[in-house]
Amino acid sequence: MIMEIIPAIDIIDGKCVRLTEGDYSSKTEYVFSPLEMAKQYEELGFKRVHLVDLDGAKAGSVINWKIVEEIASETKLSIDFGGGVKSMTEVQRILDLGITYVTVGSIAAKQPNEFRNWLELFGADKFFLGADVRDQKIMTAGWLERTNIDLSEFIEQYMNLGVNHFFCTDISKDGQLMGPATALYKQMIESFPEINLVASGGVSSITDLNELKEIGCSGAIVGKAIYEGKIDLQDLAIFAQ
Repeated sequence: MIMEIIPAIDIIDGKCVRLTEGDYSSKTEYVFSPLEMAKQYEELGFKRVHLVDLDGAKAGSVINWKIVEEIASETKLSIDFGGGVKSMTEVQRILDLGITYVTVGSIAAKQPNEFRNWLELFGADKFFLGADVRDQKIMTAGWLERTNIDLSEFIEQYMNLGVNHFFCTDISKDGQLMGPATALYKQMIESFPEINLVASGGVSSITDLNELKEIGCSGAIVGKAIYEGKIDLQDLAIFAQ
């Protein structure tokens, strides 16, 4: 089985950042620009990046368009991009840039009827649906708001509507570099055997990635472990091949 490795680029104020447990006050900024990081990933042989506009997620509307446009035009990477996508106009603009997947989360949880309209208009295969959870309850608005929606209910609802590209972040693991929520992902894959599930949050070693591959994850998003030097990019690139 092949598991896709997807490096993450999170953006605040036009800069590469990482948060811990989704806490904006815990922001760590890095010296390289998002475009520089994207080009480095491409040079190492990675095919895809996970691009997140954290300003947009907090504001409820995409903010960092310029950076998205730069990465889309100056690399050949497959991109999944999100962060505050709330309108059909924004979805169309993202797709017009040649971006592979529109990453959404909050709107699917808070405005399911609107998201169904998007699925009908653009097709379910255009969306990468984030199931961000704390204690198996869906979190929204850049992880700032808790809902009463159970993770399994959320997944089942949208698989029934044709969505099959999901990523799941256990927020308690994100940015901690203490290992991913492997048990949670295993449970999800056992409950939904047909799911294409990308793990997100907590990955700190190649061992973590081997465990995720073994349980059947179709991909893994890796962020802070790269920026903090916990996983060597060359080793990660070899693993991804």
